[in-house]
Amino acid sequence: MASVRFVAIGDSFTEGVGDELPEGYVRGWADLTAQGWATSMGEPIEYANLAIRGRLVWPIIEQQLEPALALRPTHLSFNGGGNDILRPRASVSDIADAFSRVLRRCDEEGVRLILLSGANPSAQLPMGRVFQRRGDLLSAAVLERIQDRPDVCRAFNWPDRELSQPSFWSADRLHMNARGHHRVAARVLDALGCDVPAGWWSLPVPPASLRPSGAAYYREYVGPWVRRRLAGTSSGDGRAAKYPDWVKIAPASV
Repeated sequence: MASVRFVAIGDSFTEGVGDELPEGYVRGWADLTAQGWATSMGEPIEYANLAIRGRLVWPIIEQQLEPALALRPTHLSFNGGGNDILRPRASVSDIADAFSRVLRRCDEEGVRLILLSGANPSAQLPMGRVFQRRGDLLSAAVLERIQDRPDVCRAFNWPDRELSQPSFWSADRLHMNARGHHRVAARVLDALGCDVPAGWWSLPVPPASLRPSGAAYYREYVGPWVRRRLAGTSSGDGRAAKYPDWVKIAPASV
């Protein structure tokens, strides 16, 4: 059995949406962290990822937390709430209660919690000031819940101003691109005390590509989101976790 058994739960941020490889595979910070962790240790680790895009925070708890703990991990990463604060009646305290639930269950099972905040896309989003305010409130509420818990591994991306720059984001302005996911993975590895691969904090800026703006942006990205809300559907409907059970991640050859 590997000495590190790392399971990730969450929504599109943890699934890796925005970091799509040419063959269509969605990678993301959690996959990158698993690879970087194994390489830093010089030995394989076991990795699972139960995250599914579009999930609100309590469905993450209800659908992913217990299956993740049933795998008997050594470490569990959690992030959620980004989809919740996009909704008009979001309750910050209710979202923060979910973080407390995850911490309690990890304590009960003897699992170390890796707690992340998502990156901040507010500057480039419609109604970005509303999203910024709610994100600030959520960050403060979660910090209050763990202020006496130095054992919780913390990788907070919301305050990272550099990560808010457009060069770290995909065309939808809501999900990070490969550059953004590498920066988040670097932050997690650093918080774990692992070596960070060269360049991960700030990969080269990708070549400029045509990013929709104005009416084209609303038609391509905002309109479908609004239609899903009105229909009560989610971008994750019908999707399964990409790694519902352990996969072995070997150190990268260097």
